[in-house]
Amino acid sequence: MLVGSEPYLLLPFRFGPFSGGRLLLVNVAGEYILLTRQEFENLVSYELSTTSPLFLDLKGKHFLTDTAVTPVIDLLATKYRSKREFLKTFTALHMVVVTLRCNQRCNYCHASSQPKEARQYDMSPETGLHVVEKIMATPSPIVKIEFQGGEPLLNFEVVKTIVREAKRLNRVKKKNLSFVLCTNLTLINEASLRYLKKEGITISTSLDGPPAIHDRHRLLRNGRGSYDIFMEKLHLSRRLLGHDQVNALVTITRESLDHLREIIDEYAAHRFHGVFLRHINPYGYALSGPFRSSFVYPMEDFVEAYKKALLYIIELNLSGVSLVENFATILLSRILTPFSTGFVDLQSPTGAGISGVIYDYNGDVYPCDEGRMLAKMGDRRFFLGNVNHNTYLEIFRSSVLQELIEASCVETLPGCHSCVLNNYCGADPVRNYAVQGNLIGHRPTSDFCVKHKEIITFLLELLDQNDPGVMDVFWSWITNRTLAEVRGACCEL
Repeated sequence: MLVGSEPYLLLPFRFGPFSGGRLLLVNVAGEYILLTRQEFENLVSYELSTTSPLFLDLKGKHFLTDTAVTPVIDLLATKYRSKREFLKTFTALHMVVVTLRCNQRCNYCHASSQPKEARQYDMSPETGLHVVEKIMATPSPIVKIEFQGGEPLLNFEVVKTIVREAKRLNRVKKKNLSFVLCTNLTLINEASLRYLKKEGITISTSLDGPPAIHDRHRLLRNGRGSYDIFMEKLHLSRRLLGHDQVNALVTITRESLDHLREIIDEYAAHRFHGVFLRHINPYGYALSGPFRSSFVYPMEDFVEAYKKALLYIIELNLSGVSLVENFATILLSRILTPFSTGFVDLQSPTGAGISGVIYDYNGDVYPCDEGRMLAKMGDRRFFLGNVNHNTYLEIFRSSVLQELIEASCVETLPGCHSCVLNNYCGADPVRNYAVQGNLIGHRPTSDFCVKHKEIITFLLELLDQNDPGVMDVFWSWITNRTLAEVRGACCEL
């Protein structure tokens, strides 16, 4: 029973201004509601009628209760645990850099790639075996091994060694084991594709848009563009592996911002399942060289371009073209469902190290790719250990990793702890360090904060419009179903 003279008890929530002079309220489980200022004042003054539709809505979403408190708190706790489900599995994503060598020399390369002849940048078979030993020691029941470079096809024998050893160990470990090869595709051939198919390995590649956009920065070592050979190898890969076994990422430069429609059309034309519109990371070659001005651009410009692009993708879906915008899907899942998304770059506490980890070619371990990139730039601040010299516990109980976790819980971070959107956001202490000089960062000048506040708010505004077509598109993305399937399910209801 309730204690006290008030007609109901307020449960924990955060609030902030929203469009139209309203207030956005979000509770600890991530459920939200929009109130007029008068409705909000009535709520906090305990003047809401307990029989009104608004009261019942607030009660159903656990912003208040007029019944026994303990069962409600237990239910909220269950929902909160569901949002933090990713913490149960610990490290599931293991990125392995089998070589820094690459046959391309992209102007924005984050990996600081090396020429094909520089074999000293290859991972040795012995180091590869030690990497697998550490990977398979994870308590996570799910393990994804992602081969990165450079171009991993240039050290394909070590890829095969790691796959073979991981599968051998998994006969005892019995984990849900999967593999992804991150490749520019230009060196792939029928033999390597037959191996990938036999071992059940999928491909992640890069497509920056139509030829003029793709070839501006994604260059072969001889200075020529890579689009034509990429397309040839894309068709070959899909023919031998299956259409859905090849996915692509786009890197958005300053020049790309005015051409996002063309980039989206390129992805749609080649029937990719989705496109991930992402701001370029401030690491590696992107921070130096003659093309730096192409890669350093205001986050506000990206956000405005992103909003227009998202509306265009929604239009395409409503016209019958199936294409998912992956970043919006992650955020919408956080807003509309009780489940954890597992997106490493946007977790609280940080996904770095506890959701994903990366092993460099020499066995050095970093909590995320950005930490490895900083090391390549001369700053080993985030070095966790080396697979050849340190045990699993020494690496994953590293004081560096503990410090990252302590500095990345949004509930305790200045500027985040009271933010109404913190349930949908996360922390990136490595980026804070790289851009702002410390793990905590400064929210008023953080482009990370600008990006996520603006995009999350934009999605909430679209949801607020409650347009049936837009809602159908969003639910098709979240549930990984076609628009027709979503509409059919609604009709059945």
